[in-house]
Amino acid sequence: MNDFKQLGLGKHITERLLKEGISVPTPVQESAIPKVFEGTDLIVQAMTGSGKTLSFILPILEGIQPGAQEIQALVVTPTRELALQITEETKRFSGPNVNVLAVYGGQDVEKQLKKLEKSVDIAIGTPGRILDHLRRGTLKLEKLRFLILDEADQMLHIGFLSEVEKIIESSSPERQTLLFSATMPEGVRKLAKKYIKNPEYLQLESTQGPAKSVKQTAVYTTDRTKLGDLKGIINEQRPFMAVIFCRTKRRAEKLADQLTAEGYSCAELHGDLSQAKREKVMQRFRKAEFQLLVATDIAARGLDVEGVTHVINYDIPLDAQSYVHRIGRTGRAGMGGVAITLISQKDKDLLVSIEKELQITINKKSALPNEKAVDSRDISDNKDKDRKHGDKRKLDKNRKSRQKTAFASASRKKNISKRPSEKKSSSRSGRYGNR
Repeated sequence: MNDFKQLGLGKHITERLLKEGISVPTPVQESAIPKVFEGTDLIVQAMTGSGKTLSFILPILEGIQPGAQEIQALVVTPTRELALQITEETKRFSGPNVNVLAVYGGQDVEKQLKKLEKSVDIAIGTPGRILDHLRRGTLKLEKLRFLILDEADQMLHIGFLSEVEKIIESSSPERQTLLFSATMPEGVRKLAKKYIKNPEYLQLESTQGPAKSVKQTAVYTTDRTKLGDLKGIINEQRPFMAVIFCRTKRRAEKLADQLTAEGYSCAELHGDLSQAKREKVMQRFRKAEFQLLVATDIAARGLDVEGVTHVINYDIPLDAQSYVHRIGRTGRAGMGGVAITLISQKDKDLLVSIEKELQITINKKSALPNEKAVDSRDISDNKDKDRKHGDKRKLDKNRKSRQKTAFASASRKKNISKRPSEKKSSSRSGRYGNR
């Protein structure tokens, strides 16, 4: 395997890579970086988490001329979070003279306009906001050298096909185009055939399905027991950091509230949050200030957070493509990961279709008994609570015995109702005790 210097990267970037603890390129970086230097148009099918961001960022940083008074590279991404993530990654390895701008919705457009009036070398953004600037005439791509379409399958899946086509048509015909996608559905193939000239196709590893380093399991559940089964999984698995996927914003919000009420360390991420709140949530998650991120597909697409050990599909994804992208939040860069999907009776056909399309077999099992799940909960005051409840059960048993004797002696009297103390006791004998 080559090191980064052998791939053609200069001293400045290789030294920065070493400072970040990166010394050996991943397979996608080793394959793609030399091709980018050659000026070849590329279609790269590689799993999320394979290191593909650096495979286009690093050679672009070597190839641009800072301060040229024109945008030389444009990276198009499906979501704001991914745009910010790539922007941060680019700034980590660029020199002080390289101007990088994130262009996305939910941000003050006037601030973006002021920055665009100055010299911007690399722009990274979402299709909607990029197209908005193109219409305003504030973003000009006539002299663009590099066009990168990242997570292309997800952009088309969300419905950005027409926007992406307009962006491509507005850019320089002399550009070098790099398309990256975890899956290669028909829409992506048609887009590539229409707009990319004589591309070289790179397919890395087992890219049609999730990474082999991710252990996948489907757990049978019901709508009634789903929340309890999720808590059982969390208590048994004890993830360092996990992303829990819900199908809708409302379900994500409700689940986050329920888990928080139970004492779990979590936060929510979905489209109803303001951009400032979404950015704050992600900053806190990257710092591991909480363990469980409850998210929708769109909000969490393409996110690369170091330390995510588990992905839990609270709601099964609707198609194989979404399954691949969800699972890609863990097991990144060859590291191990765990992916668990909760399925009810009505989800079985959907799971079968996902397995069939990805040509995989997912291990299936029943959920843990809820009693076992609760006993495994690691909360600091659990032992004290168990001791208190144990003492209380003994008291209740003695009290009930005395009450039984009193009840027998007074059975023919009108007032034979239970004593208040007994009623109070029984109200605390539920699954979670006095929480």
